[in-house]
Amino acid sequence: MKTTPVLPEDLSRSVIAVPPLARTESLAIFELANRRLTDHLLSAGISTILFGGNANLHNVRLDEYEDVLDGIAAWGRGETWVIPSAGPDWGKAMDQASILARKSFPATMLLPPGGPTDEEGYVRGVRDFVGAAGHPAILYLKDPSVLSPDAVARLVDGGEVVSIKYGVQHPVPDEDPYLAALVETVDRRRIVSGMGERPAIGHFRAHDLASFTSGAVCLAPRVATRLLAAMRAHDFEEARLIRARILPLEDLRDAIQPIRVLHDAVTLSGIADMGRLSPYLSNLDEGERPAVAAAAKALYDYDADLARMGDAAD
Repeated sequence: MKTTPVLPEDLSRSVIAVPPLARTESLAIFELANRRLTDHLLSAGISTILFGGNANLHNVRLDEYEDVLDGIAAWGRGETWVIPSAGPDWGKAMDQASILARKSFPATMLLPPGGPTDEEGYVRGVRDFVGAAGHPAILYLKDPSVLSPDAVARLVDGGEVVSIKYGVQHPVPDEDPYLAALVETVDRRRIVSGMGERPAIGHFRAHDLASFTSGAVCLAPRVATRLLAAMRAHDFEEARLIRARILPLEDLRDAIQPIRVLHDAVTLSGIADMGRLSPYLSNLDEGERPAVAAAAKALYDYDADLARMGDAAD
């Protein structure tokens, strides 16, 4: 597992996978399934794995948090960059920081706050967390009212923040004024498109960001990697064709619930049995499963075809 300080080039090494977290029926961490999913990603060249919203770490119990950290550190191999998350509220983040301080992660993502904030208070809270954890944070920005671009720049310049996962929704990603202001104040090499494949093309076309985060990469790591390569080459027509393979699953995630669909899609694809979702979420019901199974299997099978084509070329 990577333990060295985070550099801009670390962010561009691969698509940043954001997987679900497998649990048993009793909600214990399901070691074998998590290893299978991680191995599926690593064998296809994904080198950065972020355990955050899709892993439902918003609702992780404090008494199991250290076990989660030890698990995700062990599932990587070599120089895999494994990123844990903390929060979303300040009190929970500070309790988790005391555990993180005993570990070797080079950064932790702060889940976006759900309660009341103001800019200076949130800046102070980020600094409190970084001081207690002993390493810098990754900001997950979803609400532009929480921090101005100048406040984000202060945290980056001060070393408290090493990256931004940009998750602010805008109807036209290419024309997002907040993101445009952000790349004027923060090195764009430290900003990743943070909402999956749908807005990533617009973010890259307008701002040439470092990488993007993806849940669908868990089913199709080669497809997501091809998408990243096309966007970096500014071949956006090719990028749209590649993204079209992923959108049927993303449409279902948007229509039902993103975490629930991804969690069960991994199971339904046959990669690994992700088991039971921890509260406050639930697994798909019988009426939702057939459409998700079809989309998941189609995407997984296409990715497997790419793997076979690559093997044949070798």
